[in-house]
Amino acid sequence: MGEAKAKQRARAEREKLSKPISQSRFNLLAIGTRRSPAPYLYEEVGYWADTEERVIGVIARDVTDDDYYWSLLARDRNGRFRSADFDASLRSAPYATVALRERIATAVTEDDLAILGTQGDESNHATNLLAVPPDTKDEDLHPNFRLLLDTPGRAPARAVFRELGPWLAPSDPHFVKEFQTKQFDQRLWELYLWAAFRELGYDVTQPEAPDFHVVSPRGEFAVEATTCAPSEGGVLADHPDPQTPDEMKAFLADYMPMKFGASLTAKLNKKNANGESYWERGPGAGTPFVLAVADFHKPGGDGEIGSMTWTQEALWLYLYGHRIEWEFVDGSLSVRAVKISDHVYKTKTIETGFFDLEGAENISAVVFSNAGTLAKFDRMGVDAGFAPDDHRYIRMGFRLDPDPNAVIGTPFSEEVVADYGESWSDELQVFHNPRAKYPLPLEAFAGASQHTFVDGKLISYSVGTPVLSSQTIIMHLVGDEELKEATV
Repeated sequence: MGEAKAKQRARAEREKLSKPISQSRFNLLAIGTRRSPAPYLYEEVGYWADTEERVIGVIARDVTDDDYYWSLLARDRNGRFRSADFDASLRSAPYATVALRERIATAVTEDDLAILGTQGDESNHATNLLAVPPDTKDEDLHPNFRLLLDTPGRAPARAVFRELGPWLAPSDPHFVKEFQTKQFDQRLWELYLWAAFRELGYDVTQPEAPDFHVVSPRGEFAVEATTCAPSEGGVLADHPDPQTPDEMKAFLADYMPMKFGASLTAKLNKKNANGESYWERGPGAGTPFVLAVADFHKPGGDGEIGSMTWTQEALWLYLYGHRIEWEFVDGSLSVRAVKISDHVYKTKTIETGFFDLEGAENISAVVFSNAGTLAKFDRMGVDAGFAPDDHRYIRMGFRLDPDPNAVIGTPFSEEVVADYGESWSDELQVFHNPRAKYPLPLEAFAGASQHTFVDGKLISYSVGTPVLSSQTIIMHLVGDEELKEATV
C-alpha cells in the first residue's frame, strides 16, 4: 500500500508540470502543423502543454479503429510546433491523457528541447514578420505596422504573427519588408488568407504565381490575391464623400465598382513574359482559379470606419451586373434581380458584369472578406488567450438575420474573450462564377457564406448567423492615479 501511495504522489507531482489548454490556443500554436487528411482520420479530444508552453500535446481518437493516440509537439529550429513523439492504439482517452502528461513531464525535465524539436528540414532563416532590420528608418515603416509594434493593446495580434510567420514560405523575398513598409495592407490580406485556408483544412504552398496553391482530400484550387488601394491619379483620385442615402447609393453603384473592377481586371488581363495568365501558371494550373479581393482604398481611424466595412455591396453588383430590388407583397419580402447599365463616374465608364467579360470564364470565383484587418488578428489572439490583463476588446456590428423577411442585419455588441469561438473564415464571402470553365465546388469553402447567380436570381448560402460587418474597440483599463495623470 505504501508503494502505491508513493507512486500516486510521484505522479501527482509530475502532473503539476502540465496543464490543459483550449482548442483555440492549440489551434494558434499549431497553426501550420496539421496535414489536410487529419480531420478524416482523427477526432481531437484534448489539448495539453507544460506550464511554460515549451511543448504542447494533443489527444485524438482514430475514427477507423476507435482507439486513441497522443502526440507531443516541440518547436523546431524555425520555431514551429511540430510532432516530436507519439504513441497510438491506446484504449481510452483518459489512458492516453495520463501517458501524454507523463511524456510532457519527461520532456521538460530530461530532454534537450532543442534536440527534441529538430526535424532536419528546417530552413536557414525563418520568416519573422515583426523583426525590423536594424538599418530601417522609422519613417519608412507603415503607420499600421508601427501601430502593431508599439501599441500595448495589439499584443494579441503580435502573438498571432509570431506563430504564423515561421510557417510561411513566400517565394517573394521582399514579403516581410513590404509587410513592414509600403504594402502592409496587401501583405496583411495574404496573411489572413493563408490562415483562413489552413483553418479550412488545406495544405498551402506559396508558389511564384499565383499567390496560393491549396490542396486537401476535397480537391485543390489556386488563388491570386489583390486589393483596392487609394487612387493616386486619374478621375478616381477625386474620392466622393457620400453624406446622404442617395449619395451613398450612387457611390456604391458607380465609384466602388470601378475600384473593384480595376483590381480584378488587372489580374484577369495580366500575362507573364511567356504570355501565360495566372490560371495557366504554377502547380494549380488546370484546376479552379480564384481571385481574392479586399478593399483597403480608404482606411479607418480617428473615429472613421474603414471602407471595407461598407463597400462589399458594390462587389456583387459589379460581378453579376445586377442590382437587387425588394418590396413587401402581402407581408412577405419579394426580391428580384434587375440588370444594370455600365458604371459611370465623371468622365470614366466601365462595363458591368465582371463574370461576363471576355476571359472571365477562367475565374472560378471571387472571394471577399471585410475582416482581413489588424482587428481580426487581435480578436484571434484574444480568442487564443493572449489578451493583456489590463485591456478589454469589444466587438459591435451586424449579424445576418435569419428571418426570411429581414432586410437589415441584427445589431450586436459583445466582449471578445478567451475561447470566444471566432474562426478565420467567419466573414468570408465566396461569389461563384456561373460561367466558370472549372467550377469551384461549394464544399471548397464549406461554412463560409457563398453566392451564385442562376437563371436571373442571386442565390446565397450561409451557416448560422455570420457577421456582416463589425468594428472592434480596444479599451485600456487604468487605475485612478493613471487616469488622473492621463487627463491632466
